[in-house]
Amino acid sequence: MPGQRFTVEVQPRLPAELQGLEQLADNLIYAWDRGVRGLFHRLDPELWERCGHNPTVFLRRVAQQRLDAAAADPVFLQDFHSVMSAYDSYLEFRRRERRDLGLREDRGDLISYACAEFGLHESFPIYSGGLGILAGDYCKAMSDMDVPFVAIGILYRQGYFRQTIDAQGNQVAHYHPSRIEDLPVRCAGGERGPLLVAVPMAERTVQLRVWQALVGHISLYLLDSDIEQNRAEDRAITYQLYGGGEVGRIQQEIVLGIGGVRAQRALGLAPNVWHVNEGHAAFQILERCRELVGRGFEFAAALEAVAADTVFTTHTPVAAGHDRFHRSLVQHYLGAYIAELGITMDGFMALGASPDGDQLFNMTALALRGSRFHNGVSAIHGGVAARTEGYIWPEIDPAENPIGHVTNGIHLPTFLAREWGSYFNQQFGGSWRNELCNADYWERIDEIPGHVFWSQREHLKSKLADALCERLTRQLTRNGHSPSQIAKVTRYLERTERSVMMIGFARRFATYKRATLIFADPERLARLLNDPQRPVVLIFAGKAHPADQPGQELIRALHRYASQPEFEGRVLLVEDYDIALARKLVTGVDVWLNTPQYPLEASGTSGQKAAINGVLNLSVLDGWWAEGHTDGNGWGIAPHGSAFGAEFRDREEAGELLDLLEREVVPLYFERNNHGYSRRWVERAKQAMKTIIPRFNAERMVADYLRELYLPARDHGRRLAANDGAGASILAHWKRRVLAGWGEVQVGLAAEAMPSIHHDERLAIRVAVALGPLAPDDLVVECVLGTESPAGEFEPDSVHRLVHSGAAADGSALFVLDLAPPASGLLSYRLRAYPWHPLLAHPFELGRMRWV
Repeated sequence: MPGQRFTVEVQPRLPAELQGLEQLADNLIYAWDRGVRGLFHRLDPELWERCGHNPTVFLRRVAQQRLDAAAADPVFLQDFHSVMSAYDSYLEFRRRERRDLGLREDRGDLISYACAEFGLHESFPIYSGGLGILAGDYCKAMSDMDVPFVAIGILYRQGYFRQTIDAQGNQVAHYHPSRIEDLPVRCAGGERGPLLVAVPMAERTVQLRVWQALVGHISLYLLDSDIEQNRAEDRAITYQLYGGGEVGRIQQEIVLGIGGVRAQRALGLAPNVWHVNEGHAAFQILERCRELVGRGFEFAAALEAVAADTVFTTHTPVAAGHDRFHRSLVQHYLGAYIAELGITMDGFMALGASPDGDQLFNMTALALRGSRFHNGVSAIHGGVAARTEGYIWPEIDPAENPIGHVTNGIHLPTFLAREWGSYFNQQFGGSWRNELCNADYWERIDEIPGHVFWSQREHLKSKLADALCERLTRQLTRNGHSPSQIAKVTRYLERTERSVMMIGFARRFATYKRATLIFADPERLARLLNDPQRPVVLIFAGKAHPADQPGQELIRALHRYASQPEFEGRVLLVEDYDIALARKLVTGVDVWLNTPQYPLEASGTSGQKAAINGVLNLSVLDGWWAEGHTDGNGWGIAPHGSAFGAEFRDREEAGELLDLLEREVVPLYFERNNHGYSRRWVERAKQAMKTIIPRFNAERMVADYLRELYLPARDHGRRLAANDGAGASILAHWKRRVLAGWGEVQVGLAAEAMPSIHHDERLAIRVAVALGPLAPDDLVVECVLGTESPAGEFEPDSVHRLVHSGAAADGSALFVLDLAPPASGLLSYRLRAYPWHPLLAHPFELGRMRWV
């Protein structure tokens, strides 16, 4: 029809009896409190879906008559008051018993957590994938545990794209900008009006507005350049998540790092632990240094003071996940700012130096040099990161350098199915939420009758099947499929076919995740899926980065397989993977499949979300699953290391995957007893819940960060900051002096090594150290005692310090040890010297070592 179309939103008025709904919509507690979301859903299920589960938008569009009817419905009001009571209790109850974790708000403790994305809920699209989901879960757990904590991010108008898949299998990206009024944010300035902070951006200044999102007890502050005070190109800086290429990335990282610190200062916050979650936020290190330089610190001392209470977490071993900026770009955007730091451009580039080349500034390198506490996100990833980033400590064995690990965990209330939560409440009482890390407590999973457990799992699968039918019907109808074609594709999801076994694979489509590995032998797979006595359906979902053409080709390949007659209805490719679909998949499938190329997984948490719901993992032993797998809680595919070619690894691991499916997984699922279920399958599923819930939940993760990283960082920061930074200045001068003279240090034996001794004798060890310009107390000399493995490798067992004892015959410093061997037999030992100072956070912090 001709003419312009106008829209008007006719908004209802909330009845007095339901005023609390606005409170529930304003706090992201709704992201994990299913009771809160349930109220909105009950008011109008169809509108709730159309609004994308967004309570703010929902309350503006729900029909007045529905609200009035609910306000007059005693059953709804009773449930509403119950939810409001739980909401109020959660916000009012401060978990004092958690104060033994060590951080106390009343003593000035505050953790600052900066991240480029936060995946809290599908209605708040400021996330793209695993990093954001992890950050969202982390915030939720911090709220649950009542830790003094503030989070810093960016308010993107255009979050990650919505995905459709066309009739040829091409991914089509759709961007839907968010309106501020549709998001659960408020003006951070409160009654004072908008809070603005400024950041340098090349030759100009960019203004940022600060927004606040409430996440239970804690606040997430978000920075926004899309305001009228900025010119058009600057308003676009924070517009799109990870948008704008290299230029857009450095601009966003200036906003997040420099702007994030300035926003916290403007809010009157004074964190004493600063967590840089991935390298995107690493410029905050420079801003904090600039503050101290302005107070009279020299830059080296400022860096020591800042690094002392800074924690850095790296989340990926994949090179593309580490931002690098060319020197010319850094000079353009930060040239004047660097002058404020009191260092040269060469000095600045040295902070981000890496093997990538002397013209590239590596944000991970900056984060590592500007922090003293570092970790990967699983045991394997910690080791990989220690090797990959070992150039920071060039003379230290990666196994001993300062990078450790804290394995990721998930927020249980977010991803545990409502049905399991209700069952736990009925059978265990509400106290189960306080026992998440108590492994003994979860042994009671065994008390669930087998038929009840199986029935619960079948119910969750039925809900997933209904949701998939609806999604696929929409998807296929849009792509021109007829009703009969759609019926063929979805026939195994119909209620009469619910005895099928469902295997889920859902994650970002990147090549190293090997989504198509299971198709290495298509004929064998087709036979397996099409067994009429043991029918199996494979479900795939995920997005590829818009610039990742190989990732998008994986989607096309899956679409081709799904379209082949032998796989029609057996292989399903579902579009637009997001948190909402993830919640359904991880609760509803029978098996969770993950086939990453070892050791590139870092952690992965989707399998954890599946396991807590009684889903069995079938995964390559990489990331978290290498720690979580036991013989009875799922299946592990042994990875082949990088010493083997990719083709060989793919072939061998695909063969093992199909062997497991054919010989163990599928037969076990269909091994039905007289009661119609597989007893041994239920035993495995119970084992998965018992072993994964207490070890891989976000509360355990937070407790690990507190104990291993935050408390040491707080204490070390205080130590170097005392007396106006005297410790930082002392340490900076000592490092400069030691590094300048280290090249002259030489270590050797002062006396011949003893080839044998009796068990009641001591081993006399004498080491001579030519110190050059250094003093004896500038270093430590140690004996590393161990044994030799059958493969001839040295295996350290204990470390013993030698004592300075005057001078050797040649004038070098003499260090001595008379060691009582711990056992008889053939022992091995090695001797080393390295710089040491009592103000170091880690003994090998300087990255220098000499071996005899």
